[in-house]
Amino acid sequence: MQTATPTQRKAPRPRADALRNRERIVTAAREMFVEHGPEVPLDEIARRAGVGNATVYRNFPDRDALVREVVCSVLDRTVAAAERALAGTGDAFEALERFVHTSADERISALCPMVSSTFDENHPDLEAARERVERILEMVMNRAKAAGQLRPDVGVGDLMVAVAQLSRPPAGTACPSADAFVHRHLQLFLDGLRAPARSVLPGTAVTMEDLRQA
Repeated sequence: MQTATPTQRKAPRPRADALRNRERIVTAAREMFVEHGPEVPLDEIARRAGVGNATVYRNFPDRDALVREVVCSVLDRTVAAAERALAGTGDAFEALERFVHTSADERISALCPMVSSTFDENHPDLEAARERVERILEMVMNRAKAAGQLRPDVGVGDLMVAVAQLSRPPAGTACPSADAFVHRHLQLFLDGLRAPARSVLPGTAVTMEDLRQA
């Protein structure tokens, strides 16, 4: 007599309203982390998202989980912006520009340092998101260099440092008041990356590994 093999049941797909609630929580958390830092009360995030506290904890068991989701979603959207630009025109430098400007809009300069200083920066989800960013940037920058669009003496680390510095508001200046100038200054920086180079840079191209070991 053969024993019937139990069939594996697929996990039920989240309902549409549950997915919308999760997205509202992540959006509200992103805004409030930028405005107030990572210790903003979760009930304030729930209030801005228009959901109950229980809904927040049902989706994110602790603050660390919510912070990771916010940062990973921001990194993934910047990668997607570069991929869409590259797929749309095939222009590697345009894809690089899209990544840089989207990074500023997503507040990467405010969110990523918050994670590295407060939470587990080596969590597998964060490492995977960072790898996706580094992979698309390496590909786009190498392609732009091969096409003669990008000066050959810059690396991914150079790009990320400059984006973080230029998209961070000056001391004593609120984010909204600085926003009017961020994309202007980022475009000036991007124009400086174009080949042919007008000057010789000191040192060598900075990689992400250089930044991690600094």
